[in-house]
Amino acid sequence: MRSIPAADITDAVSKLFVQANYSLGADVLAALKKARKEEKSPAGRDALDVILENARTAAKENIPLCQDCGAAVVFLEIGQDVHIKGDLTKAVNDGVKQAYTGGYLRKSMVDHPFSTRQNTGDNTPAIIHTAVVPGDKVKITVLPKGGGSENMAKLAMLLPSAGRQGVIDFVVKAVEEAWSNPCPPLIIGVGIGGTAEKAMELAKHALIRKVGQSSPDKENAALEKDILHNVNGLGIGPMGYGGRITALAVHVESFPAHITALPVAVNLQCHSARHREAII
Repeated sequence: MRSIPAADITDAVSKLFVQANYSLGADVLAALKKARKEEKSPAGRDALDVILENARTAAKENIPLCQDCGAAVVFLEIGQDVHIKGDLTKAVNDGVKQAYTGGYLRKSMVDHPFSTRQNTGDNTPAIIHTAVVPGDKVKITVLPKGGGSENMAKLAMLLPSAGRQGVIDFVVKAVEEAWSNPCPPLIIGVGIGGTAEKAMELAKHALIRKVGQSSPDKENAALEKDILHNVNGLGIGPMGYGGRITALAVHVESFPAHITALPVAVNLQCHSARHREAII
């Protein structure tokens, strides 16, 4: 059994959130540059030029990519042969506090969201998803999730008879209804199967895959291509100015479902697709 001090988790979470908010990953930058080459709309190209310049400036000057530094979403893959010495949840939240105060990141979390909506002051609590996996390491993935794109999330409990085409239609409609609100070009996370909450978690988890990396499941990968083709046929374009590139990628994750159900969830990620990971 390997022991990891809770302080190591705190330190990693803090560094990852600052890094994620200050600079885009190489996969996202490559996808945006590819989109700039392929976009035919002059207004769309101009929007992508501004997006790329913003990314360069943020990384150079160590400032946030966006004023919305997001809700602190954290995915933990904890090896079954690991013992965390201390309170794991507190360790994660302490890391979020350090990042959002010391890194000068906007704090966006409010308590009692249905009434007083008082800002918590340090962007906690984090939204933590935990999985126990084989091994003696901990993988931490952070995803600062902006409100504009998160507000466009959708869930449908389709009838099984809706089938593959029903899934495509639902996802495309979700993007069409969102239009420019989630700040395209998008990464579209799609979760299919399980139960309502499982589908939503799958859709969110799909966003941390490297941009454009196809699902290892051949059927899911084919669905990704078809959804992307249909979404980019909407003409929304970068930042809603019109064009071919409404989405950079579609990432599908699926899970077995009950015989009576076909849950489908959509979680949209804006062009500022910020996430970082580390293994301890």
